[in-house]
Amino acid sequence: MSGGNEFRFFLSRDIKLPVTFRVKNLEGALPPKRSPNPEIDHAAEERKAELYVECSLYIDGAPFGLPTRTRLESAGPPYFWNELITLSTKYRDLTAHSQLALTVWDVSCGKEEGLIGGATILLFSSKKQLKTGKQKLRLWQGKEADGSFPTNTPGKVPKHERGELERLEKLMNKYEKGQIQRIDWLDHLAFKAMDKVKERESNKIGNSHLYLVVDFCSFEHQVVFQESGANFLPPPIVLTNELVIVWDPEVGRINPSEHKQLKLARSLTRGIIDKDLKPNSTQRKSIQKLLKYPPTRTLSGDERQLLWKFRFSLMSEKRALTKFLRCVEWSDVQEAKQALELMGWWETIDVCDALELLSPVFKSEEVRAYAVSVLERADDEELQCYLLQLVQALRFERSDKSCLSQFLVQRSLRNIELASFLRWYVAVELHDCAFAKRYYCTYEILEEHMMKLASVVNGNEDGFKLWQSLVHQTELTAQLCSIMRDVRNVRGNTQKKIEKLRQLLSGLLSELTYFEEPIRSPLTPGVLITGIDPSESSIFKSALHPLRLTFRTASGGSCKIIFKKGDDIRQDQLVIQMVSLMDRLLKLENLDLCLTPYKVLATGQDEGMLEFIPSRTLAQKFHPDEHGPFGITATCLDTFIKSCAGYSVITYILGIGDRHLDNLLLRDDGRLFHVDFGFILGRDPKPFPPPMKLCKEMVEAMGGTESQYYTRFKTYCCEAYNILRKSSNLILNLFHLMAGSNIPDIASDPEKGMLKLQEKFSLDLDDEACIHFFQGLITDSVNALFPQMVETIHQWAQYWR
Repeated sequence: MSGGNEFRFFLSRDIKLPVTFRVKNLEGALPPKRSPNPEIDHAAEERKAELYVECSLYIDGAPFGLPTRTRLESAGPPYFWNELITLSTKYRDLTAHSQLALTVWDVSCGKEEGLIGGATILLFSSKKQLKTGKQKLRLWQGKEADGSFPTNTPGKVPKHERGELERLEKLMNKYEKGQIQRIDWLDHLAFKAMDKVKERESNKIGNSHLYLVVDFCSFEHQVVFQESGANFLPPPIVLTNELVIVWDPEVGRINPSEHKQLKLARSLTRGIIDKDLKPNSTQRKSIQKLLKYPPTRTLSGDERQLLWKFRFSLMSEKRALTKFLRCVEWSDVQEAKQALELMGWWETIDVCDALELLSPVFKSEEVRAYAVSVLERADDEELQCYLLQLVQALRFERSDKSCLSQFLVQRSLRNIELASFLRWYVAVELHDCAFAKRYYCTYEILEEHMMKLASVVNGNEDGFKLWQSLVHQTELTAQLCSIMRDVRNVRGNTQKKIEKLRQLLSGLLSELTYFEEPIRSPLTPGVLITGIDPSESSIFKSALHPLRLTFRTASGGSCKIIFKKGDDIRQDQLVIQMVSLMDRLLKLENLDLCLTPYKVLATGQDEGMLEFIPSRTLAQKFHPDEHGPFGITATCLDTFIKSCAGYSVITYILGIGDRHLDNLLLRDDGRLFHVDFGFILGRDPKPFPPPMKLCKEMVEAMGGTESQYYTRFKTYCCEAYNILRKSSNLILNLFHLMAGSNIPDIASDPEKGMLKLQEKFSLDLDDEACIHFFQGLITDSVNALFPQMVETIHQWAQYWR
């Protein structure tokens, strides 16, 4: 795979994953069934076939491992399995002549007529590249798939027999793998033309071929065959036209000659003469273009040289500082010294850009200290928006007692909410062996400084009482974990467990009913809770049996929280933090989309609290009004449309996956909101997820695609998307600071996740083009939900089923 000047690939010998593929469907008409008794021929024809596919792996012509079978499929044509097959063999064990033999059987017939046909396919191409994506195999009817090498039942249509349909299928496979540029309006025209070709070919007389469609697993980069233990010597050169792929151990390394040339050029332009240099019009355009680059983009050698050359003329441009600091050769003492001097004279940057300077890209302590000095200008509300990422940024500091650590502690001493969240965010990271010492150091500094606080600073409470109120939060969560263990051990249904919960709260653990002293709520530290109301507390019916607890508050009210044990909710915490941030950004532009950023707090690696929001399923109707649109009040409907728009945009940007009607909830006032975020940044356990997470119920509640309310929904979506695009650097910087975290969908591949997030902002388009782009996304996603769907988005429609 190539990207820019880089060529990347995986070696098959390094992939320890099992071979997986998906058996999709059977295309074509089955041959008519025969019966030995002519009188019952008609009944035999009406009998439905019951098909399954037998999959066998052959290595160098010999069977390898046991055959695997799909389930039976008897729904009638088209036969559709869509079943994932996982073999016991790993990719590293394959040879260049590994083949997959696939045979279709019909168990509704006798043994002689049960064989439908078979086909065999090589797993590696003639260029020694692993085959990926959709493969359409022509079955040899009446023959069992042959695994010998070469095979007698090749699934690929011979070149001399290939027609227009096969050529289009090959192009479609490339399109689905992202190897052909997507142009929405042109794609729709092309797909319509392809449908006509398919229809014409299927109507041809004598066209009785059967095809089995399989979908091979895809990897981030191309997989090239190489056996375990093989050396890296190039193959002998032979006089053929075949392209030979050879592993280059120097790919991705710095070119020493180019690096030396750049250093010499920089040293010649480091003097006082640079102060008078001004870019010409062409150079100004180039500089302005690269200043718009997202923080994820690496600058080329020429771009770095351009910024360095005109550094003095850029000092009044605050956006240019982060880009300039990226082009500095920090190993050169003189150059680093001059860069730090210029940084002190530069126009002060925004808080958003200061976050970029705390990323792992910047190692200089002086640069990171400068970033902290800029953060001091942020108020407490804004700082709390970034606190989770700032705690993660401690990983990238060069010392345990860094400027960032001291800054976070000092700001927390002035605000008990910041102090409470800082303490929890740090405490959760104590489980990380690599950075436990660093986080424990910050924890100790916070404790030491808070204990010394005088009561004058914090009203009636001195520092000791404040710290104890935070420690009591940990004690409370420990007791809740104990309750959960006892409740889970109760045999019987959920009602039995609820009775046990209320019995514990009223009996052995009655001290939880009325606390000796009020405790600050971990979710909302400004609220004091005084005890748990047993009669109003319950348990959710699920595998982990989360607690739903009703706490009394010191003000005489109540608050409800969900406590989970056995589930890592740090990813949920991150997503809700981003929802809260985006809600703030939209409101700053006077756009309130009625979002519900409920509070989430991880209190451990497998435990945490969530704010309970009273809600019901999406199918129910609220605020009935016989004179209002669709029988509900206009206010409620407008709230619903706004919230649908807000979450549609946010789930698209964050790549939220695994959406279904159980994790789309509706509040009494019409606000829709999402819960459970186990898959983000494009990951999704369901195949073929649509780009926009819109379900049929949403659109129908707006009156369908022809209603004025649906038009209003699209307008809100486009307006919100363009507003959030303006803050793309802020959101990208926050995710970059999470690169070292243990959050599953980030830790697996931080760089890939960042690039996926950046792609969602469509930064190459202007606002007007983005409106057309986003409206197209909405239209395609909605079309997939209704009967008039087109072939290309048919698979998206299965997502909600």
